Parts: sequence; C-alpha cells; structure tokens
Amino acid sequence: MSETSLPHGFQYSNAGHQSGTAISGMWLFLATEVLFFGAIILSWIYCRHWNPAGFDAGAQKTQLAIGTINTVILLTSSLVYSAGLAFIEAGNRRRLIQCCVITWALGFSFLILKFGLEYYKDFSANLFPGSDFAINGALGGGARLFYVFYFVSTALHGIHMIGGLVLVGWIILRARRDEFTPLYFTPVAVVGLYWSFVDVVWIVLYALIYLVGRGS
Repeated sequence: MSETSLPHGFQYSNAGHQSGTAISGMWLFLATEVLFFGAIILSWIYCRHWNPAGFDAGAQKTQLAIGTINTVILLTSSLVYSAGLAFIEAGNRRRLIQCCVITWALGFSFLILKFGLEYYKDFSANLFPGSDFAINGALGGGARLFYVFYFVSTALHGIHMIGGLVLVGWIILRARRDEFTPLYFTPVAVVGLYWSFVDVVWIVLYALIYLVGRGS
C-alpha cells in the first residue's frame, strides 16, 4: 500500500498532506508553550537578578538528589520513546508498545517522586511560601519568591506531564489495535514531539531550581 492510497480526511489531498499538517500543528502548539513557559522562566531570572542571595538561600534547600534522579528518568523516557518511534518505522508494533509502556512507567515514576516524595519533604520543612515559611531575615523575601516560582513552575510542568501520560496511553491503545504501520505512524511522532518538549522544559527548570543557587 502506498502513501497516496492511505485513508485521509476529506480536507487533505492525501495522507502525506494530513501527516505534515499534524506535525506542523504540533510545532505551532509547542511554539505557544515556549511563550508560556518562557514568560515564567524570564520572570524568574529577572527577579533573581535583584535578590540573588535570597534565591540562592531558597535553592540550597531543594532536594538535589530527587531532582537529579527525576532528570535522568525523563531523559531516559525520551530515549525509550524515540526507540519506539524507530521500531514502528521499521514495522515492529510489539516493540513500539513495549517502549511506550516503559515511557509511561518512567513518567509516572517522575510524578511519584516529585509530588509524592519531594513535595512532602518541602512541606515538612515549611518551605511553602506561607506564614510559617522556614527562611526568615534578610534572605526571607528572596527565598520566599524563589519558592513561589518553584511551586508554580513545577505544578504547571506536572500538569503537562499528566497530559503526556494520557497521550502515551492513547498511543498504547491504538498500537494494540494495530492502527500503526511503517506508512502511518503520525500520532506516534506527534506525541513524541510533545513528550520531548516537556523534557526540555524540565531540563531548564532543573538548572534554575537545583543548580544555579548551589553554584553561586
């Protein structure tokens, strides 16, 4: 079966046109996401410029080990998903499903470590920027603002992670129904772009949360 004979929507000239439109649409969506997260990250950097000592004091209270483990987990998940994409391009649907299951498990592990363990440690140490915030004195204002950015950005990233898990689960279901072939795997590629973007955002947040303050 050639690409021109594959089924496609009436608004497209052929399946290749439909696939290209889907990929372009995801890139356009990710461009809006760059603007969204970019505004948060630039605001974070700007505020840190005016109170670096306070931000450093906050960063030094973060859980570096958990953050590093989670970074390795996400990078591994992207590698595994990319392998799954290569497998379906070669016609190996079984390996695609296995790679997606591993990716889903790694993503879920990230959420458990972040929101189940790390958040628990943060709240137990009174690092939520409320009335009983742990860091006081001259550094308290900057540290409090650091944790405002920390909780807002990681919560938003977590929401995107949950969306990614839903999408990877959707790919698993479709693959189990034998809907993908070497000639048609556009949804796999589109979800891969989204998953990789979420990982890139985390890499930037990892540096801002765990590394910058400790290196100052």
